[in-house]
Amino acid sequence: MTPSMPSAADPILRIIPAVLTPMRADLSPDFEALLRHARWLLATGADGLGILGTTGEANSFSVRERLAILDALAAGGIPGSTVIAGTGCCAIPDTVELSKKAIEIGAAGVLWLPPFYYKNVKDDGVFDSYATSIDRIGDARLRVYLYHFPQQSALPLSVDLVGRLIEHFPGIVVGLKDSAGDFAYTETLVRRFPGFRVYPGSEHHLYNGLKAGAAGTISASCNVTSPLAAEVLAAWRAGRDASALQQRLSAIRGTIQSMPLIAALKAIIARHTGDKRWTNIRPPNIALGDSEAKTLFEKVDAAELKLAAAI
Repeated sequence: MTPSMPSAADPILRIIPAVLTPMRADLSPDFEALLRHARWLLATGADGLGILGTTGEANSFSVRERLAILDALAAGGIPGSTVIAGTGCCAIPDTVELSKKAIEIGAAGVLWLPPFYYKNVKDDGVFDSYATSIDRIGDARLRVYLYHFPQQSALPLSVDLVGRLIEHFPGIVVGLKDSAGDFAYTETLVRRFPGFRVYPGSEHHLYNGLKAGAAGTISASCNVTSPLAAEVLAAWRAGRDASALQQRLSAIRGTIQSMPLIAALKAIIARHTGDKRWTNIRPPNIALGDSEAKTLFEKVDAAELKLAAAI
């Protein structure tokens, strides 16, 4: 089965950090810090922004808060064409409302988790949830990226289900983020659905993914590794061997994920910016302790993580 290709006007974003959400002391979203971070990412190697995903703690925010975050990005001049917004919720009306807001700000796409509360549901039920949301949005500008993250959702997106959604919604269901860590699944999707944009959820698979036909990566640790990931991308585009660059990139990723990933990334950004508010995190996630942070910093320094000056 060959899906309908996305429109030529749709941007192909390659290096997409799953963007952290900074918070004030009261754990409300810090819009000013988010805008600075988004601009810094776009200036230092990222060409897209994965807003309100798992790393952005989206499911710890209310719908009203998420709408406000999307509005703040648009008001702050972040190009909608760089944004893929996590808008997939358990409740269809929430998915619809958030996705309409993403379309309103000109987002390049929306990232949809399956309706993750109910477990052991059939593919038919997951299909109906996606289909109902698409029908209720009723906008040809909608671009849906499916979110395969069975470790969190407990609802894997089977290859057959993905194919069924592509077939029923050509030009709307255009891609998928694969956070399962199973590169064979990524390769299967790329092989079976030419033109469908598949993004491994870790830059560990960036170079092999690009060579296999994946679109790039949507990754948490690209909050700090985007410059090196961009070097891998540039080498691939130029037909050069990027194995050594990829090895460095994978080593840094492995070091960071040896700690709870969101807390570790926030600790790194807090140290880099000198703003301790970056360590604020919503329960049930918790910030790294001092000894954990010290260990993390020693490891990332040894791995030669280099960050550009903060904006």
